[in-house]
Amino acid sequence: MGLSPRSPHKVGRQLPSGSKRGRGAKRSGRPPPGRERHPRPPADRSSKSAVEEHPHLSSEALGYFRRALTALKEAPEAGEERELMVRNILKEVEAQALALATNRTGSEMLQELLGFSPLKPLCQIWTALCSNFRFVACHRCGVHVLQSALLQLPRLLASPTEEEERKEEEEEEDGKNGTWEALEKLVLALASEVCDDFLFYCGDIHGSFVVRTLLQVLGGILLESERARPRGSQSSEAQRAPIRECKSADFEVPQTFLNCLQDLVSFFLKDIAVFITDKISSFCLQVALQILHRRLPQVCAHLCSATIDFLRTRNSSADGSPLLLFLRDQTSSRLLEQVLLVLEPLELQSLFEDHFKGQLQTLAAHPIANFPLQRLLDAVTTTELLSPVFEELSPALEAILAQGHTGVVVALVGACRRVGAHQAQVLQLLLEAFHCAKPSSRQLACVPLFATLMAYEVYYERTEEEGAVPAEHQEEIATSRAFGEVTVLGSLLLQHLLHFSNPGLVLRSLGALTGPQLLTLAQSPAGSHVVDAILTSPSVTRKQRRRVLQILKGQYVALACSRHGSRVLDAIWSGAALGARKEIATELGEQNQELRRDPFGHHVARNVALTTFLKRREAWEQQQSAVAKRRRALQSVLEG
Repeated sequence: MGLSPRSPHKVGRQLPSGSKRGRGAKRSGRPPPGRERHPRPPADRSSKSAVEEHPHLSSEALGYFRRALTALKEAPEAGEERELMVRNILKEVEAQALALATNRTGSEMLQELLGFSPLKPLCQIWTALCSNFRFVACHRCGVHVLQSALLQLPRLLASPTEEEERKEEEEEEDGKNGTWEALEKLVLALASEVCDDFLFYCGDIHGSFVVRTLLQVLGGILLESERARPRGSQSSEAQRAPIRECKSADFEVPQTFLNCLQDLVSFFLKDIAVFITDKISSFCLQVALQILHRRLPQVCAHLCSATIDFLRTRNSSADGSPLLLFLRDQTSSRLLEQVLLVLEPLELQSLFEDHFKGQLQTLAAHPIANFPLQRLLDAVTTTELLSPVFEELSPALEAILAQGHTGVVVALVGACRRVGAHQAQVLQLLLEAFHCAKPSSRQLACVPLFATLMAYEVYYERTEEEGAVPAEHQEEIATSRAFGEVTVLGSLLLQHLLHFSNPGLVLRSLGALTGPQLLTLAQSPAGSHVVDAILTSPSVTRKQRRRVLQILKGQYVALACSRHGSRVLDAIWSGAALGARKEIATELGEQNQELRRDPFGHHVARNVALTTFLKRREAWEQQQSAVAKRRRALQSVLEG
């Protein structure tokens, strides 16, 4: 995220939104190259020709598949013609599956084609690829084809009706090839192939992708962090987001898959030292912990215990538990982050007391260890754990912000929100850290300060002598200043505060903003989620919500003609009463033509039914009244 440089002076510094993690590995789509791989067995060149080892895809074949894929995309979504086209194309694919999978362009097309594949052709292509499994799984292009083949299971298992209708016909034609039993056997055979050389595949920079996808398929859970792993260089805080909030897609799997998943745990236990210390292999264990936590919690607990037991038996560090050494390590700390997130509350409490207690400020200041500390805070769910953690961290809150480890502070505030304790204390500490606690008039400026992560003096460009009495907040200066750039962590901080049991101070600060300032917040990619929190927080009353949103009056057209602002306006519209909807529609109607021409505004105009409002007001009011009535009825059912 874009940050202004910190001031070198102690007073009036800018509070950084985050810092580089200081790890060599960037969280991209693939683990970083350049690591020492496990040695592969040499190829037997006497038994295979170069052509067989590296199958060639002719330009004519590539052109055919490119045209076929284009035609398939343009064909109707259903019908016998499309079905026949799919089967014919996939029959050609089967004959050249290996060449396609190991060609850069061909593999991309094959991945798309697999998304159209019915059960039987998928099994046939899968069989063709797995006849050269090691070569494909460890190939930079082939590995993604194997992943795509595995990821078709949720689609096929979720819609078996159409396939089941052909089941008998397929069995007569091809025996068991193409049935659900055949697909199950193929997955288990692939798992067996991986198990035969488990350590090699987990440690291979490409093969580990297959292992991680296999673990998800066996468990019936597709992790969002694995399906949409960010590519390229990103800030360290952005990279951690998928771990903190890991969405997943669940699907039913046969018991044999879960049995196989459980069997794989023995392979992790056998070489636990490798999975803790090796950069590539560690990713496989992290995924296994997430899947086991959901599907086989007792097995997950056993694996976590084995991991912690191994780490605590290593050489003791000079300043306490041997676990602290691994919290500062680039590779093992990532694994410990995942362990912290899947531990049960009692085990987490015990881990804190045995290893973390008394070390939190040191960990918060460390460029690597502050990330596992954030995960510990994310996992806190009880007052018994939060209270000693808060007591230890709270005196250093301003220093943690100054060091650029803002994620620790945000995680602590999130824990206070989740547990419902220490909320007033942490808010007071934040006001002091941002230099807006005293005089009390400065508290009205807390929202722009928190959002931008700037201290009061920096945000308002004021110079104050150290030790001098802080000046009063000048409302004229505050209203004339444009709202600063909203940071991701600043937005998260405000969202947590708005969900506190008493968000009054934050709401008063929001109410002190001008229309253009609140518009800037709502139009910001990160800031728009602050407005979402105003709309959704159960702690914000209807009266408080209306008082803040009233500031946007006169800004609705600008809001509608903005990528993020239009989404905010849709959310405001959804919860607005009939009177408020009339006000919004009236203001938008004055700029109807401008809205129609705007790529975002015309969607808002359609959502508001602006044409009906302008031409047939009575019909519009009846329509909106009916919508409001249905919404109230639904709400009463949900609350009942």
